[in-house]
Amino acid sequence: MIVVTLKSAPVEKYTRILGVGAARPDVVVTNDDVCQWIDSSDEWIRSRTGISTRRRADADTSVFDLALEAAKDGMEHAGVTGEQIDAVVVSTVSHPYATPSLAAKLADAIGATPAPAYDISAACAGYCYGIAQADALVKAGAARHVLVIGAEKLSDFIDNGERSISFLLGDGAGAAVVGPSDEPGISPTVWGSDGSKWETINMTHSMLELRNRDWVANPVEAEEKVWPTLYQDGPSVFRWAVWEMAKVAKEALDRAGISAEALGAFIPHQANMRIIDQMVKTLKVPEHVSVARDIAEMGNTSAASIPLATRRLLDEQPELSGKPALQIGFGAGLVFAAQVVILP
Repeated sequence: MIVVTLKSAPVEKYTRILGVGAARPDVVVTNDDVCQWIDSSDEWIRSRTGISTRRRADADTSVFDLALEAAKDGMEHAGVTGEQIDAVVVSTVSHPYATPSLAAKLADAIGATPAPAYDISAACAGYCYGIAQADALVKAGAARHVLVIGAEKLSDFIDNGERSISFLLGDGAGAAVVGPSDEPGISPTVWGSDGSKWETINMTHSMLELRNRDWVANPVEAEEKVWPTLYQDGPSVFRWAVWEMAKVAKEALDRAGISAEALGAFIPHQANMRIIDQMVKTLKVPEHVSVARDIAEMGNTSAASIPLATRRLLDEQPELSGKPALQIGFGAGLVFAAQVVILP
């Protein structure tokens, strides 16, 4: 009998986020700017969403450009180089190519080749999905350092005259480097989906619909706006986020073995300030816990919102470093994910 012993990669018992990066576009879009396109007011938008401005990238800046800027910033914050990145995971719903992935191009741009690289489509929960996967990859010995990116140029996929979601959205990118730790730094993730509500946040057209249109036979139809843009059933999304996601957040705390009182920060997806306020109330988050409210200036940046909000908190309150934070993402799908992390 021949006995074969396979060589195994070193595994890690614990992981943590080593650094967080951010990319914020220069173009500031005010509520008054938005009201040129929809019948609304600065007061209404602030009272209903908490948003005063949102950032959007110019025509010459791509979602890849935003992802690369955030990646470089995150690696510098973590103190690692591209050669030390063993896997690249990018969450985005606004990469204009179905294939190849944004992640593969990004891995090459940061000097991480031949690291495995792939995109995930989990909308506003995508960053937390990426953190869950990075945690598992490092613990399994499949990678030592994983770069997780949430990057969106949502302005490429909005109709400014549509008022269910477009006035909420902004552009940006956030990054995190996950690596080994001597102590627990990422708790078990609570994640899932509810496809029965698949159409609640959706797009006006699919690419197949565009391909199948007969432009010659329907010249009038060809002049219509047919580029796929985002829309949502706002009231349904609000109710789901407020009531169901608070339960997910509570379960994440339970799995981490801590209470809301022990948190240093609460970093929910920056979807709507009213949703954030209601979750704080439902979870009974104490006043001493810092609550991320990046949405006021950035708008809803989907997969980028949690790392962007995290970086702002760390920049403004460096004393949060080393403290536990509850982060939760939720969005189109409908999908969700939450975990407690130790802030870098």
